[in-house]
Amino acid sequence: MNVLVVGGAGYIGSHCVRQALAAGHQVAVLDDLSYGHAGSVPAGVRLFRADMGDQAAVRAALRESSTEVVIDFAAYTNVGESVQQPERYHENNVVRTEGLLQAMLAEGVSKLVFSSTCATYGIPERMPMSEDLSQKPINPYGATKLAVERRLTELASGHGLSFAAFRYFNAAGASADGAIGEDHSPETHLIPLAIAAALGRRPPLKVFGTDYPTPDGTCLRDYVHVDDLARAHLDVLPKLERPGQALFYNLGTGTPYSVREVIASVGRVLGRPVPHEVAPRREGDPPALYADASKVRRELGWSPRYDSLDSIVLTACHWHLARPNGYAS
Repeated sequence: MNVLVVGGAGYIGSHCVRQALAAGHQVAVLDDLSYGHAGSVPAGVRLFRADMGDQAAVRAALRESSTEVVIDFAAYTNVGESVQQPERYHENNVVRTEGLLQAMLAEGVSKLVFSSTCATYGIPERMPMSEDLSQKPINPYGATKLAVERRLTELASGHGLSFAAFRYFNAAGASADGAIGEDHSPETHLIPLAIAAALGRRPPLKVFGTDYPTPDGTCLRDYVHVDDLARAHLDVLPKLERPGQALFYNLGTGTPYSVREVIASVGRVLGRPVPHEVAPRREGDPPALYADASKVRRELGWSPRYDSLDSIVLTACHWHLARPNGYAS
């Protein structure tokens, strides 16, 4: 298919671009490069540098690339920042996404794969988390993603849009060949922060809370390799052929790991300890978040190829060792 990857120069989007090319799709990228990296876009893939809210630019990109399906990764994703700047998150994640949707409708593009988040559930009612849980986000980031999910449902019913929304858990790792990986500024994800602390590139890692009701007192999270996550976006494409499809999937491994287990894994892989210090709990951090991934496994036949924490951490370590300054290295 002809695929336009919006946000395709970002962390997850760039991995999806490579997965789509490997699967034989024709791929173009639309990204404003505010957080993405042009160096992550493979040679020969056309990059439309534009804001997804710019309907004229998006419509031109859709036409020029003969797009049949859009895969949308473009969003601001920092939970803490969303609390401090809720208007900015609403403008980008909701208003500009509406611009993308209107451009798609105007150009007759009726298939979309959307990056959502487990943050739409808020504090989960039970573990593991299945798709039928009530959605009560506790931060503006989760609220913006839920707003778009509801808008997509309206468009599926009223305009025949077919979409799949993947509610991500914790994306991690880097491509197996080390060509692309995680390069955020500022970095907020646990695994790259632990790697940087172990390599002496930043101060000791802060462990926020050690008194949670978990086996070792630290938070439990579900880490899914970025390539596994990206692959699911392509696995779902055949299900979008029928108009009006509205599909929702949790995307995680279903296996939780604690902060201390992540620290131990990074230490094993690098062969050196991860300096860390205990800090107070962060407000709004649930003790545990991990997926019931049975629906995506059953309906898409998807399963993670990186099925252990060490295998995920190994790819991340390769990337950060080879690229100490990310794409600027």
